[in-house]
Amino acid sequence: MIDGLPHLLARRAHLPAQGTTFYRGVHTTETAGEFALDVAGDAGVLSLYADFSPEEEIELAGACGEAAGLAGIYLKRRPPEARHAANVERDWLSPPDPVWGEAREEVTALENSVPFLIRPGADLSIGLFADARPARGWVRQHAPTRVLNAFAYTCGFGVNASLGGAQAVKNVDLSRKVLAWGQENYALSGVSAPDDDFLYGDVFDWFRRLGRRGDTFDLVILDPPSFARGRAGVWRAERDYGRLAALAAAVTAPGGQIMTLLNHAGVFPTSFERMVRLGLEETGRRGRVLESLGAGEDFPGATHLKAVVWALD
Repeated sequence: MIDGLPHLLARRAHLPAQGTTFYRGVHTTETAGEFALDVAGDAGVLSLYADFSPEEEIELAGACGEAAGLAGIYLKRRPPEARHAANVERDWLSPPDPVWGEAREEVTALENSVPFLIRPGADLSIGLFADARPARGWVRQHAPTRVLNAFAYTCGFGVNASLGGAQAVKNVDLSRKVLAWGQENYALSGVSAPDDDFLYGDVFDWFRRLGRRGDTFDLVILDPPSFARGRAGVWRAERDYGRLAALAAAVTAPGGQIMTLLNHAGVFPTSFERMVRLGLEETGRRGRVLESLGAGEDFPGATHLKAVVWALD
């Protein structure tokens, strides 16, 4: 597999020329599920899905760095139980220093010519999810007047909605840290937004508060984690997404749209659409699928990401 890295990376060589310097350089389907390489400017992020010895990790990182012409490679160990161990084994799962080459604490990388701050050693999540690039591009091309970006993370969807002409964009997330990061992304694109466009707190609580205030939106974007623990209990997207869709429908204006995203390989597209449809029907709303988007071309064979745009009555 190491010998084939230059060939795999060459398939993505056109992306930087098209204004994208943050992308999946090597996808898991091309490595028998053992590893993946994300490229962010001159930094690389190597995700491991199999057991490698320390020597093998360094060898693989060096091969990826040299084949891609990168300055440094950061390591992310992603065993199946990583989502449960993230808080107690963070430094082992995501070492803060590069395993190969030079350190890059922060990189400004482009996605469809839009700049974003990537922090390759910060955590398992480095600031943007490359597989959602088509969905963010859709939002930029079709942004309506009022947008609610739920589970906003670093506000990639919010930035694109604003650049696409939306006049009001609300970004909601449970982490103040990532919302502040999102404000930095806004500033990189020269987009001004008041502080009250960045809503800190539980997304489900915010849906209820916005509903009580009578606020409605022309587009609601849902990009929740597939699994999370909170005060209200355990969230599992494959079980609970319908409830989320119902809450979103309650703040979606007549004739508005909802974009539903799910990163879960174990949920089939038909099952996902059925969950969302039933959730919408709970609120008396009917929706039809307007667009179905998957991961980008740099994720060949990927089935994990579902991104569906619904037109509501």
